[in-house]
Amino acid sequence: MKISVTFRNAEGENWQKEYVEERLKKLKKYIDNPVDARVILSVEKFRNTAEINLMANGLNVNGKEEEKDMHLAIDNAIEKIERQLKKQKEKVRGFKTNLSRNGEFGEESVTEEGEESSDAKVVETRKVVLKPMSIDDAVLEMETTKNRFVIYRDSSTENVNVIYRREDGKFALLEISR
Repeated sequence: MKISVTFRNAEGENWQKEYVEERLKKLKKYIDNPVDARVILSVEKFRNTAEINLMANGLNVNGKEEEKDMHLAIDNAIEKIERQLKKQKEKVRGFKTNLSRNGEFGEESVTEEGEESSDAKVVETRKVVLKPMSIDDAVLEMETTKNRFVIYRDSSTENVNVIYRREDGKFALLEISR
């Protein structure tokens, strides 16, 4: 974790930097990849403000708190960020368990041609809003969200495309023509 601490309207004291670094270490359990943390500590009369920005592989989390004591401001800002990270992690975990529970998009639900399942039925229906984007944008979205596929409208041809990650880690593109 790369941490930069900036002080506004106050002299930076060593204990504040150490305290921020110590408190940010507890957020490591929510984030797997390298993180940049920008911390801005400012003092205006009797108000101590702590603003923390975490940036990790497409994920931006911000927390800002204003208190009478700098310790409280730092603690409350980190608690805000921790709640946001927990919520994000639960969303990802919930999405993965729903996919695996329903068998949707998994290898188990694939049947061979000519072989019909006697109890085949639609378990879930989702409506997808097609965003216009380029192939590079779709790959970037897949890498940042860890989705297995992205359905999008090609911005140059206006055709609907599906890009997915193959088992070897490379991407495959399905172009759907009208």
